[in-house]
Amino acid sequence: MARSKQPEPLLNTPDDQLGADEHFKLNSNMVVGPLPEAYRDHGTPDTDKESEFLSKSHGLYLEYNRAAKGTEKDWMYMVRATIPGGGAFNANQWGVFDEVADEYCDHNPYGNNSLRLTTRQNIQYHWLHKPQVMALVQKIATTGFYTLNGCGDNVRNVMGCPLSKFSTIPGANAFELAHQYGAYFRLPAAAHIQVFAVNPADIADPDVQYDYGPKLLNRKFKIAFSAVHRDPDTGDITYDNCTELRTNEVGIAPVVEGTGSAAKVVAYQVYVGGGQGEKKGKPTFAAHGLPLGTFTPDQLMPGLKAIVDVHKQWGDRKNRVWARMKYVVWKQGIQWYRDEVKNLGADLGPNTDNPAVPGPRHLHHGWTKQESNGKWAYGAYIECGRLVDETYIDPEKLNEGRASKPGDGRPRALPDKPRLRSMVRETLAAFPGVELMITPNQDLLFTNIDEAAKEDFVAKLAEYGHGTRRGKTYSTLRVLSGACVGLPTCRLSYTDSEQFEPELIDELEARGYGDLAESIGITGCERQCFRPATKTFGWVGSGGDNYALKLGGSEDASTQGHWLTDGDKQYLSMVPRDRVADVCAVLFDWYKKERQPAASNGDASLINHQSSLSQSEKMGPFIHRMGFAQTLDVLRADARTADLMEKRNPAMVFDPYIEGTLVPADA
Repeated sequence: MARSKQPEPLLNTPDDQLGADEHFKLNSNMVVGPLPEAYRDHGTPDTDKESEFLSKSHGLYLEYNRAAKGTEKDWMYMVRATIPGGGAFNANQWGVFDEVADEYCDHNPYGNNSLRLTTRQNIQYHWLHKPQVMALVQKIATTGFYTLNGCGDNVRNVMGCPLSKFSTIPGANAFELAHQYGAYFRLPAAAHIQVFAVNPADIADPDVQYDYGPKLLNRKFKIAFSAVHRDPDTGDITYDNCTELRTNEVGIAPVVEGTGSAAKVVAYQVYVGGGQGEKKGKPTFAAHGLPLGTFTPDQLMPGLKAIVDVHKQWGDRKNRVWARMKYVVWKQGIQWYRDEVKNLGADLGPNTDNPAVPGPRHLHHGWTKQESNGKWAYGAYIECGRLVDETYIDPEKLNEGRASKPGDGRPRALPDKPRLRSMVRETLAAFPGVELMITPNQDLLFTNIDEAAKEDFVAKLAEYGHGTRRGKTYSTLRVLSGACVGLPTCRLSYTDSEQFEPELIDELEARGYGDLAESIGITGCERQCFRPATKTFGWVGSGGDNYALKLGGSEDASTQGHWLTDGDKQYLSMVPRDRVADVCAVLFDWYKKERQPAASNGDASLINHQSSLSQSEKMGPFIHRMGFAQTLDVLRADARTADLMEKRNPAMVFDPYIEGTLVPADA
């Protein structure tokens, strides 16, 4: 297969070849540097390069309004709060997160201030200006959550299935493990206190904490725990990969022995080297993690420390393009990584018999009975994770007397607009004792709901417009899909994503595809924050309101998608926004005609329990079975896409997982 280049990571980088960012860290006194002065200087709206880089470890990104006109940038900040396992929030804690959106996020394109839920179970705030940043960071710390580790060259927010909080299977509480390892890998609190004047009473270092050293890690590092659930009524065991663990540097899946009440976790299967981000114009790749081996519960802590230590030593510190762990695994091989982990004293056991299937991507929508207490959890779909009370902002309509609310002076949502921010705050107030969690799909999970309150609870959500879009009930395709933030706030984005996704789903519903139990992921650039390559269709912004297709991923997160190529040329890399639905339609039609029954799919566990509308082969495995050659033929032969196939680019993308076919090298 023709390649332009291969990645060239400089492993175990010599000190005399460290990149500029490494020197920023070395000279920062654990990410302090010039930040105390920078965030007290309100006369300058942005920061210098060193401060911008170090700010990331404190959860801050410098951005600007991409929609603003003129030569002067409207500088602003995105602040990301770290929420291990997605929560949990009581009404008071959530009230703080809700209030700061009004207090500090004073401009946005939605007509009202908002919170953004993310695929890493974080909360993000956009549209802040520098004088507001410090107060927001301080106030968030009063909740017991922090912005520390929100970004930066450190372990990011540790993910864990939120529903697993209620598991009684010994060792299966992924939520608890996310909190344990989130604390262990948190950066020292002293720098955060010094930079942002956070009250020391609001943040303290854990008793056992990872030693990052003066250079921290080579690049961002992601860890996720998947889960296993036991039905409280039947005792049935279900594996759950809601965190999409193989898209992380390290993914940990429980290994269960026994059934029913005798079930227990005896080990954890660990996968390493995943990651979805790429860099345009550079030989980079997205990858599912590979199985490393197993750790017993008592060996998990030293094992994970050893895995991170190996990367800290060997990962590239000269070129950040190749600094993530997947390039070490690719360059050195999985057996080398196993040996290095063992050399550090970790007791690494063998892989399980079938380590490639940690379970399907459960989204936890609707009702689920909590095993530990018999109460109920309700998963509420939040399109693209945006919590906002939507309003019309046309001044003429605002003056009609319908858009002013006595008392607070804020615009009020008109009748056909949802009010999701108010929904969350007021629902928690109406049902005392209910807690809130964020799922890995940018949705919300309300927990500890009494049996007798279930009907009233759903009715309460409906009062705020939840459950419908423009008068139509959410389709299956919609609730399985999503997008990253994209334009106009993300500094890296080339195109719309969050603002395009609802329109695309509207169009596909109108064409009759809404009942398909498949997924669409959209991102504004190839960093791929929504993990589009693990969805049925991954649409990645490629510039000028165009999108590139990643194909071969699956709604259940079982397969890794790839750029569409014949080995020499890349296809559908610049699909105009108004033609994306045509490509989806052609491939959906082919799939519906040629798919096989579920029994022939090789592993029934790949069928999501929420996808009962489609008891057949998922589209990701279907594309892998058919291969890219047939896929290209179908697209060329259909009048809806034939002209798009005439435009192609040299296959400049490096991908170690395809060599003329779509079969992963590790399969």
